[in-house]
Amino acid sequence: NLILAGVPHAEAVAVVAFDKEQGFQVRHWDRRRETAGEFRPSGRLAEDALSKRHLSVLHVWESHASVKQDYTAMAEFDWAFCTPVPGGAGAAWGLYVAGRLDRPFVDSRTPGSDGIYLQADVKFTELVAEIISSVQRLNVLERQRSSYRQFLSPTILSALGDDFSSDLLDPRECDVTVLFCDLRGFSLQAEESADDLLGLLNRVSRALEVMTHHILKHGGVTGDFQGDAALGFWGWPFASDEAPLEACRAALGIRAAFAETAEKKNHPLRNFEMGIGIAHGKAVAGKIGTSEQVKLTVFGPVVNLASRLESMTKQLRVPIVLDAAVVEKVRRTLSPAEGRIRRLAKILPYGMETPVLVSELLPPEAAYPSLSDEQLRHYEEGVEHFIVGRWEAAYRCFHDIPASDRAQDFLNLRIAQHNRIAPPDWDGIVRLPSK
Repeated sequence: NLILAGVPHAEAVAVVAFDKEQGFQVRHWDRRRETAGEFRPSGRLAEDALSKRHLSVLHVWESHASVKQDYTAMAEFDWAFCTPVPGGAGAAWGLYVAGRLDRPFVDSRTPGSDGIYLQADVKFTELVAEIISSVQRLNVLERQRSSYRQFLSPTILSALGDDFSSDLLDPRECDVTVLFCDLRGFSLQAEESADDLLGLLNRVSRALEVMTHHILKHGGVTGDFQGDAALGFWGWPFASDEAPLEACRAALGIRAAFAETAEKKNHPLRNFEMGIGIAHGKAVAGKIGTSEQVKLTVFGPVVNLASRLESMTKQLRVPIVLDAAVVEKVRRTLSPAEGRIRRLAKILPYGMETPVLVSELLPPEAAYPSLSDEQLRHYEEGVEHFIVGRWEAAYRCFHDIPASDRAQDFLNLRIAQHNRIAPPDWDGIVRLPSK
């Protein structure tokens, strides 16, 4: 209809296609006068335009016409042209336009000429064909993006751009913040669900959805799934000073989501808890793997550290543990209305050589009133006394903390074992005997 409106001398328009297997096809046609009967385009003209020349071909069936081609004469039409629609897979296809002449045909615009200049109509149809091709490409791109969304985070999709160039995904060294989140109670759930493994898989998938939702919500990249655990990271493909802060926001969101489901009877995630470790440092991020299979993930000691911090949550009896590099970057920027941080201890993880000053990430006081800001200050004061060897003073500080707070158990046990007196060789480091 657009072409019939834009080409005043056109009587009929068709969508035509040609390929070697099926030959010439008319996929759709319209006429200016519906009572004029079926429209039968010239297959030879269409083949010439779509398969051989790959450009618009115009033919006029008049003895004086300057364009001469050996095409089948169309009794009801004086002229026809076929314009390919660029791009697309499968058969070549295009727009076929035909009409009659009420004045002589001219092949150039000359001053004072009253003839019909069809080349302008060809140009108009080529413009329509380009618009159609652009719409097609956008539709294909959107379908690609829809399928890629299952595998790539919005951050990566945005980085790839419209041309989906994967060069940006090549592995490179960068500063990243890594979040490792693992389910608690999975082993028990697996034993209890031995007769319903698909049901267990559905529940674990729901839990992983909670983790990935908050990682992606705060601009992270999901790097891998390991059974009941999820890995997320920030700082790639684009560097960001906000990476540690966004990782903390994601962790607090995951904690809040699991705390909410714990209060709902018969909820699929009711008996699940989680532990989260967050570390910041140098790593290699991007396409990592073999020549046959790759993953978009992150590699380096910081990943191992994040995993170790997550494991420490069991021994430290807290849900979220941060390393000193993360704390240094977020303590001043994390709003008290979003979350709070308290130091826990200086730990030497099992199998590692460098001790780590670990801290806990907590919800704001309004969301977690069982621990006030004042009590957190007392706790951190106690940790400082513990590290320098003033264990009696540390014990008194921890004594002010509510018994419901399990974090104090970790240090109080060691203080009690030594009668509140630091060992003579005390260096402030708690060495973990196992992972």
